[in-house]
Amino acid sequence: MINLPSHRLPALTGRFPAGAPGPSALTEHALTTQAGRWWVDRVIQPRVIAAECGHHVLLRGDPHALTPKDLARFADRHIEAPGRFLPLIRTAFDHVSPRQRMVHVRRSGASAARPPRGVTVRRLNAGDARALSTLPPAMSWIHRTWGGPEALARSGYAWAAFHGNRIVAVACTYFLGTSYEDIACVTVPDPRIQYLALDCVHALCSDITVRGHRPSWTCSTGNRPGRLLAWTAGFRPKVEYTHYVVGAPAAGERVAAG
Repeated sequence: MINLPSHRLPALTGRFPAGAPGPSALTEHALTTQAGRWWVDRVIQPRVIAAECGHHVLLRGDPHALTPKDLARFADRHIEAPGRFLPLIRTAFDHVSPRQRMVHVRRSGASAARPPRGVTVRRLNAGDARALSTLPPAMSWIHRTWGGPEALARSGYAWAAFHGNRIVAVACTYFLGTSYEDIACVTVPDPRIQYLALDCVHALCSDITVRGHRPSWTCSTGNRPGRLLAWTAGFRPKVEYTHYVVGAPAAGERVAAG
């Protein structure tokens, strides 16, 4: 597939929904932040377009225009695509795991708790990039859709709970859409401070409302802690969808891609 610069895309982005909650906001986020990449099968009258950002890929178009090796660049990604792409996806990768996910939309506000002594909840700024970069590796995905800790820290779209100089919880806009902002949050693995994520989410949602947007929240249907936190923060289920977590290119496609 061919990588296209964003200024070549106006006629193509209509294939993706506009102003929708959840992962659909990926395309708007990629256009606004320039953090994503765009792929087509051909430059003139493309039949397939893919938007990639933060290890997430949205595929639209005619799957018959592609071969399995065309998808090899999306190895180890989360792919969301219409069902007609599934046979191609299964052929292209050595492992494909369907995952059910639920998009939630915030219906009501949540009361912010007073942080305990020694903990401060505030908006991140450019000077917090180092603190973000020292989060445990399992939490590093939180800044991936912005292009790294420096980009998220200076974006103004993230709030964190600090214990001293250490970040113990972060909530941020994961996909910045024109109507919705799909949010994400992480906390360090310490059960004594899990509730601080709610304070960060509350502060972030207040920001989103001021910007004239609505908060949405997407998580796996099997992620009970995530669904519970979303409910407590005032989010309610809206729509369920399936995406595919894929592994390495299938053996034959690795040879072809090489």
